[in-house]
Amino acid sequence: MTDHKPNYDESLVPEYTLPDPLVMEDGTPVTTPEQWQELRRPEILRLFQEHMYGRPPGRPEKVSFEVVAEYREAILGGATRKEIVATFENNGRSHQMEIIVYLPNAKPGPHPIFVGLNFFGNHSITDDADIRLSGEWMMGVSSHCIVDDRATEASRGIASRRWPIARVLTRGYGIASIYCGDLDPDFDDGFQNGIHPLFYREGQTKPDPDEWGTIGAWAWGLSRAADYFEGDDEIDHRRVAVMGHSRLGKTALWAGAQDERFAIVISNDSGCGGAALARRRFGETVEVINNAFPHWFCDNHKRYSGREDDLPVDQHQLIALMAPRPVYIASAANDLWADPKGEFLSGVHAGPVYKLLGKTGLGTAEHPQPGGVIADGDIGYHLRPGDHDVLLWDWERFMDFADRHYDRNNAG
Repeated sequence: MTDHKPNYDESLVPEYTLPDPLVMEDGTPVTTPEQWQELRRPEILRLFQEHMYGRPPGRPEKVSFEVVAEYREAILGGATRKEIVATFENNGRSHQMEIIVYLPNAKPGPHPIFVGLNFFGNHSITDDADIRLSGEWMMGVSSHCIVDDRATEASRGIASRRWPIARVLTRGYGIASIYCGDLDPDFDDGFQNGIHPLFYREGQTKPDPDEWGTIGAWAWGLSRAADYFEGDDEIDHRRVAVMGHSRLGKTALWAGAQDERFAIVISNDSGCGGAALARRRFGETVEVINNAFPHWFCDNHKRYSGREDDLPVDQHQLIALMAPRPVYIASAANDLWADPKGEFLSGVHAGPVYKLLGKTGLGTAEHPQPGGVIADGDIGYHLRPGDHDVLLWDWERFMDFADRHYDRNNAG
């Protein structure tokens, strides 16, 4: 790959035409909610599967959940903490992922809950000393105390500032997380060390060109967490918000697009392959992301490296797949690589689908200034001052949005 010099100049954004979410591939206009739900929505979902994220395999032959640890006095008695091991069995193979759940003790359940994947293991999101330490491969970040691609005791709590568990509980919500590497390690290993081999046909050694990549596997895991929530009486499985940051924000959007059990879908700084319009070619591009992370998407997506205009879909249609459910897009002002304006415009251009379904979109096409929040409708957006990150400020906006849509009056 040649050195990529990203475009950060709005005047250099090329002219582009977005595919209309309310026009079928054969040119038929979509004018009723029934047409959207029965015809156009499945068509767009299929296009994303075939050309970008890949087809998922569905549920395995057997799924089981075991609560391996439960502590009713976590966080100074304010929370119940559960650790759950999910075991998947298919074609004579098995694979596991671990879910950590915190629920508030202040009020009886069932509790609404936020769920998202994490980058460095469940032990990394909290200072609790007795969380099971992940033994899976991890990105070798020395500042996070990852040694030889494995977590160490010193890595406990290293991501806790991104997971303000106590504050989420105070607001009346539960919070759950899964290490993304439990499902598939975040490097190009030929799809041998994650969940993919459970679903290979006899003689198959890698996904077909239109089958799921790593982001697809991560999204699949979030849906299996939703399976668990349906069986836990302390969790309100009808009020599950899926949230993700960066590449895991791409994952949250793809999970929410496929699985309508997620009541609210939230992406934070998700950029290219997430909320940002590909055709703008601003910051990270399809070519760059496919070269740097060839495992994230299906192989068919590589056809569109440098050819964004040939994609039969763009990311505003991904946002539209959440309709009529609430969706929230969060950007950071300094995170030009993720194209904050392109993320915002995806919300703008998803608006007609929400309107068709009797819902409200952003209500404006003017990108807000840093610190601006647009959250009165069913599509929400904010532009946080600062860099590529997820902070308490972001979480407060997410919870405000959830309060509004759940009609909650939690004490702040």
